[in-house]
Amino acid sequence: MDGDRRGWRQCLLSGAVFAVCMAGTTLPTPLYGLYQEKFGFSELTVTVVYAFGVIGVLLLAGNASDTVGRRPVLLAGLGFAAASAGCFLCAAGLGWLYAGRLLSGLSAGLFTGAATAYVMDLAPHGGASRATLVATAANMGGLGCGPLLAGVLAQYAAWPLYLPFVVHLALVAGSFAVLLRLPETVREPRPLSTVRPQRPGLPTQVRAVFMPAATASFVGFALFGVFTSVSPAFLEQSLGVDNRAVSGLVVALAFFASTAGQLVVGRVGVGRSLPLGCAGLFAGLALLAGALRWDVLSLVVLSALVGGAGQGLAFRGALSAVAEASPGDRRAAVISTLFVVAYAGISLPVIGVGVLTGPIGLEGAGLVFIACMAVLVSTAAVYLLRRPVRART
Repeated sequence: MDGDRRGWRQCLLSGAVFAVCMAGTTLPTPLYGLYQEKFGFSELTVTVVYAFGVIGVLLLAGNASDTVGRRPVLLAGLGFAAASAGCFLCAAGLGWLYAGRLLSGLSAGLFTGAATAYVMDLAPHGGASRATLVATAANMGGLGCGPLLAGVLAQYAAWPLYLPFVVHLALVAGSFAVLLRLPETVREPRPLSTVRPQRPGLPTQVRAVFMPAATASFVGFALFGVFTSVSPAFLEQSLGVDNRAVSGLVVALAFFASTAGQLVVGRVGVGRSLPLGCAGLFAGLALLAGALRWDVLSLVVLSALVGGAGQGLAFRGALSAVAEASPGDRRAAVISTLFVVAYAGISLPVIGVGVLTGPIGLEGAGLVFIACMAVLVSTAAVYLLRRPVRART
């Protein structure tokens, strides 16, 4: 019993470290308007720099923690997070912003697979379902806390472009201390020189589960990617909402709703959660389309809540199915591959919206994105209903 308590305490502490790192990746979201006034830049470029950093690390070093150990990779990720905050604190031009977002992407790329595997490793025997919830809740909860923290500090405290990053640096320092006290879970770590870039490919036993899980993850992260990049500008330009705390809260609601949606997976099961999550994503897309078409704030909020809950259902179901089907010595690598697909979902639609905003405007570009994602999520739902994922939660 004492061993179980210690295991869950360590599991929760590692989840808290995970959340701190992910919060740093969304911290600049409600501040982009201020940065645009100061420097003049495209959110598209900054988002692409971040996404390429994440995907590059996932492909090149997504399996590193399986080789050298979880803690060294996570400590490196915290180091990149601290360096990213330092770039934003020193920002005197666009180059600093690009460097900060690239370092933030490198941090997220190191953390997503390794931290998820670490949280699950630390859980007591038989606690895979709860550990998956801890990992996904830490991921999404951290992503939600970033814009909320930055929005509140930017609106109601001094130094809006500096104080959020000072606070995050303090949280990162605390996370370093926590991580150093947690045990290593890889039994026989090997030298860094033995790490090789991750080749596209999956263990045979994972392939049947991976395709529908990855499809649902792509759509869910695509909704989040465009929501976080479009909604702050839409709130300010179309709805006249210039309160940074409100903008941060609306973005945060989507991630918090995702965490709430994950709580339901244990009751409905993985096989049902994936198609139900797709249905929630479709409804969230429809609500967002209505908000863009008629300029209604309440529909933006409902879109965040409904779409976020759908993403949570789909994402935890996907992660649970993929993690369970993966062999232990390749778990981080397989999870990282799932995140490559997910972060492609964040980046590719944002690029499309950014390209279309010039000729047809922000609202028109958003509606085109919604139509494309609605087709994709409907196709995924039909596929999942015909070939349901079979896995325990």
